[in-house]
Parts: sequence; C-alpha cells; structure tokens
Amino acid sequence: MIVAEGRIGIVSALILAAGIGFAGAQVAQGIERFRMAERTLTVKGLAERDVKSDFAVWTLAFRRAENEFGRVQQALTADRERVLAFLREQGFTDDEVEARPLQVQDLLAREYGSERVALRFNGQGQVVVKSARVDLVAAASNRVDPLIEAGIQLGGEGSDGAPRYQLRGFNDIKPMLLEEATLSAREQARKFATDAGATLGPLRNANQGTIRILDDDGSEMDSSRTIGKRLRVVSTFEFTVE
Repeated sequence: MIVAEGRIGIVSALILAAGIGFAGAQVAQGIERFRMAERTLTVKGLAERDVKSDFAVWTLAFRRAENEFGRVQQALTADRERVLAFLREQGFTDDEVEARPLQVQDLLAREYGSERVALRFNGQGQVVVKSARVDLVAAASNRVDPLIEAGIQLGGEGSDGAPRYQLRGFNDIKPMLLEEATLSAREQARKFATDAGATLGPLRNANQGTIRILDDDGSEMDSSRTIGKRLRVVSTFEFTVE
C-alpha cells in the first residue's frame, strides 16, 4: 500500500509541456514529488505486517508493612513461596522463574524522612517470569485471584502487574517488510511513468525509514502490553524517469 506525503513539485506549465496527464487521485496514492528538470520521481512506500510477540516478561511484585522488622521479613518470605507455588501450578519451569532478593526499608532511618509514619518498616519482593510461552503468561496473569485471596498485596514500586511482551525476532521480519515497501513503491512509480508516457528508470536514492512497532490495533500506545503487534514502515524512493 502507498501513502502520499506532499504534492508534486512542478508547476502546471511544465506538466503540460511534458504532456503528462494524470488525475489527482493518482497523486494521492503515493507520488510525493516529480522533478521535470532532473527527470526524477519520488514516491513513498508503506508496508505493514501484523505479528505475534515471541517473548514475555512478567514481574509479580508484592509488599508488606509492619512496625517490626522480623514480621515484615517473615511475611514477605511466605508471600514469595506462595507466588512461586502459584507459578509452578500454572506450568512454569524453574528456568522461566527468577525470585529476587527481598527488600525492607526502615522509614525512620531515612535522612529526610518524617518521624510520623503509620508503619515503620516497608518491604517488597519480586518474582519475575521470563518466557517464550507468551500465551501461558497471558493466561496466568489473569488467574492471580487466589494470590489476592490469600492476602498477598500484589503491586509495588515500578510494577503494575501486567506482563510486557517483546518481539525478539524483529530482525528476521525486517528484510521482508522493507522488501514489501520497495515493491509497492516501485509498482506505483511504474504506473505513474506509464500514464505519463515515459519509462521508469533505475533507482537513484532510497531511504528505508524507521520501522515502528505499534500495538495490535495500530495505535501509538505502549505496544509492550499487547501480544499482537503491528509493524509499519514508510520508505522513500527516488527513481529516474526516461
């Protein structure tokens, strides 16, 4: 598919002199610029492809607060064991799960902290799932109710509990996407040249553009939250016209 960005950079007199008759609808389909003096034609090629994420990172954070250090530590340790057990029940292996060290903070020990705190010790822990089984991660992330019912306070600093989905095979897809953009642009340029009674010459310059990773409906939001992703590239090509 071809998109237009800009107008044909040539005055009507030159168009008439060259005998080029084309409709405005054709211009809207991808022709960006035509230079009669240089006999070059610039077009933009758009290519899109819907793909599926191939890796997921899911951070299960949990927290506790008490006035006694030992009680916070014990509660966090028990919570971590419950989270690990839950993940094993969901089918994850030890290679896919990482239990990170627990952290406990004394709020009264902070240099600029207030001496009036509801609970002196705040602690948190994290268990991180890293897996290529993205469907399993997605399903498990919607089954955490038993953890909440067990009294585990999910969530913590820097974690909203949602998995992050990645596309690690991006470099394998990139050449195919760029080829689609190139073929699409060349076809549009060839059609324009034929309609103008000319012949499309060799490629003079090319700018492959930047491949963007969007969410599954093509919006600009955070694409790491969706398993499905849309890849989009807009490339610019300059051809000679003979």
